[in-house]
Amino acid sequence: MRNRVLVFAGVLALASIVVAQRAAQPTVATGSTAPNFSLKNSNGATVSLADFKGKYVVLEWTNNKCPFVVKHYATGNMQNLQGWVTGQGAVWLTICSSAEGKEGYVTAAEANDLMKKDGYKASHYLLDAAGTVGKAYGAQRTPHMFIIDPSGKLIYQGALDDNPSPDPETAKTAKNYVRQALTEAMAGKPVSEPTTRAYGCSVKYP
Repeated sequence: MRNRVLVFAGVLALASIVVAQRAAQPTVATGSTAPNFSLKNSNGATVSLADFKGKYVVLEWTNNKCPFVVKHYATGNMQNLQGWVTGQGAVWLTICSSAEGKEGYVTAAEANDLMKKDGYKASHYLLDAAGTVGKAYGAQRTPHMFIIDPSGKLIYQGALDDNPSPDPETAKTAKNYVRQALTEAMAGKPVSEPTTRAYGCSVKYP
């Protein structure tokens, strides 16, 4: 009887590993067409992914209360990257999928205040309190990054960089996956690391 219990426990453990592996798979496969979407920005205008056809687009999932997000904004790391990306003629869309009443939720006015206070250089701050777009992309963390090429194909998804620590000092020496991927793609080269594991706080969905 004891052996049967042990075997059964082993089967359950194996099943849980399989489930976890399946859950870790991206919702949208890298290399596939990125889902189109429309969201209101912090100024009340409707912004659609389709508006930027023919351009590279970076999506950044954010939560201004998350220590990992704070790390990148307090050091200027995120703003510098935003400025570099938009300086290349690409589009940067910061998306907040925190539900109302949950950590990181902001109104349009609060988003504008935040952008001004912290010197955001994003093209738009988009509000996704219903979590529709975040779930469509499988955004799990803040920050969680995605890059879409001019043809509408998802060419990168995952972490901002290779140092999953909230320590601000680590932003100085970390390898930035977004900069690397965009540099390679714009040079006509394949993205060498198209998928990485995102780190940070969980997205606070409804």
